[in-house]
Order: sequence, then structure tokens, then C-alpha cells
Amino acid sequence: MNERQKGITYAEAGVDIDAGNALVERIKPAAKRTMRPGVMSGLGGFGALFDLKAAGYVDPVLVAATDGVGTKLRIAIDTGNVDGVGIDLVAMCVNDLVCQGAEPLFFLDYFATGKLDLETATRVIDGIARGCEMSGCALIGGETAEMPGMYPEGDFDLAGFSVGAMERGATLPSGVTAGDVLLGMASDGVHSNGYSLVRVIVEHSGLQWDDPCPWDAGTLGEVLLQPTRLYVKPALAASRAGLVHALAHITGGGLTENLPRVLPEGLGAKINLDTWDLPPVFRWLTAHGGMDEEELLKTYNSGIGMIMVVPADKAEEAMKMLGDMGETVFNIGTVVADEGVSYEGNLV
Repeated sequence: MNERQKGITYAEAGVDIDAGNALVERIKPAAKRTMRPGVMSGLGGFGALFDLKAAGYVDPVLVAATDGVGTKLRIAIDTGNVDGVGIDLVAMCVNDLVCQGAEPLFFLDYFATGKLDLETATRVIDGIARGCEMSGCALIGGETAEMPGMYPEGDFDLAGFSVGAMERGATLPSGVTAGDVLLGMASDGVHSNGYSLVRVIVEHSGLQWDDPCPWDAGTLGEVLLQPTRLYVKPALAASRAGLVHALAHITGGGLTENLPRVLPEGLGAKINLDTWDLPPVFRWLTAHGGMDEEELLKTYNSGIGMIMVVPADKAEEAMKMLGDMGETVFNIGTVVADEGVSYEGNLV
């Protein structure tokens, strides 16, 4: 047969199965670093197995969370700085799991692109593995989808999900009452929410991603790509020590929208904005975006990435434990017998 008679191959249609297989081989060492008790299989199968009994659970309840990175990916792709977005992907899932009282056990990712670039994909998935290592969860599988015509050249998208477990009866929130103290755990910047607005503000400022950052060392793109902080280990430690009534991951919707999600009906929160300093990145965004304080507090984390609700008589103990584990913590307010979030003081 001549070449025409052989017909068109899958590779000629834009899907390189060999490249996908090569990616699996490249990421196996990174995935191996994340192994933990309970993992029963490696990468490459049709599914991934996990043994809850081997992980130490007697009467477990499973908890699942899924998310993506959002338009922060646009900055990563445009600058070529893709190494941290895998950490973002993991953090957006596992930080949610601990708010339910669950320990993240394993993670699976979905990487979609028009044309698979082995170097880029390897860097992204290595970041996912690092996020899993930092949160004590195993990367046990995933999917790489090469879809010609679906994405512009060089573009890709990320999604993922994590499954966690807790012993029956350990669900959070639990026992929240008026007078409980709100401990704010510092964020590492914008994290992974509100980047559509970030990109518009940067565009209006006239700056480029490779320009020096106005408030920090490095380029503007590098600083804005600081990965989302992982709160899993300190949050679990405080929960297991009996110090926690509730946890609220501060993502899209800011403090105003996320904190009420963990407060029982009839209760709210009073937050003193003078108890922490607004990080420079948010000062720059508010100044160049013309945002008022109300908009800031319902859009961004404003410097507080996780709120821990603790009994008043255990607040000092919880602050010390978190501080000893490397967290910067602020006593930012209390739970009150009035629904909604109210503020006193000023951030901006």
C-alpha cells in the first residue's frame, strides 16, 4: 500500500498517544513521592484503588471536593511560569475538605490541552505532586486529554478532585456558639480567586507581566502567581486536639460570603478589620481598581486564607499550636447572636 491507501493516523489528526505514554512515565517519580498508607495501585490502570482500613479508619465517612485554578492559568500560560498552578489546584480542593473535618487521602487531576507539550505538562503535574506532598495526600491517578481544535496553541486547562475521610461523628462544623473566637490564618496573597478582575486591573494599569512588581521583589507575573497556601496539616492538628468548632476556607466571595457557610442559623460574625494589616497586593489592587472596602471583602481573601472558629477558652492554645506549625494567626473577631458578617475598623 502507498501512504494514501494507509489512511490518516490518529497522530496526523493531532493526538499523540506516544507523548501521553511518555508523560505517564515522566510523572511516575513525582507521584511515587506522594504515596501514603492506603494506596493500593500505581499510575496507568483504568482506576485507582485505596484501602481505608490500611489508612487507619474504623468507621469512615468519605468527603469529596473538586475545583480548578480559574483564570490564574491565563497568567501562568502567558508568562510560561506554570510550576505553581498544580499546587493551586490541590489547595483549592484539600483546603475545602478539611473544613468538613476530613483528612485528604488522595487526589486525581485532569489536564486538557490542544497539543500535548511534555515539558509543560510535566512541570504542571510535578506541582500537583508537590501540593499533594504538602497536604499528606497521594496522587493516585488522573487524565491527560489531548483535544485538537478545542484549545488555542499553548493553552491548557486544569481540574481535579480529592477524596478525604473522617471517622463517623467527627464532621465540622460542630458546636459553634455565640462567643466563639475567630482566628484568621494569613494567606499567601491572592490565592486562586478573583483573577478575572486582577487581569482587568493590571491591563488598566498599563503594566506587563514581566515588569517589576510595584510592591514586591520579582516580576508582576511571578508575584501574582504565588501559589495558594495549604492549611491541611495545621487545621487537622488543631481539629484532632479538640480545639476547632468550624473552619472556613476564604475563596471567591471573600470573608463576607464564606464565613456564614459554617455558622448555624441564627448566628453571625463580628470581625475587627484593625486586627491585621492588608497585604500590599490587595492595597495595590484596590488603589488601581478603585474598589471600596465592601467590594474587597466579598471578592478576595484580603490577607486571611482560612478562618478557624474556636471556643473562647481555647483560643490562646490554638494560636500557639498554629504559630508553632508556621502559621501567622490573628484573633480577628467573635461569633455573635446575629446573622451575617459585620465589620468594625478599617482595612483600606
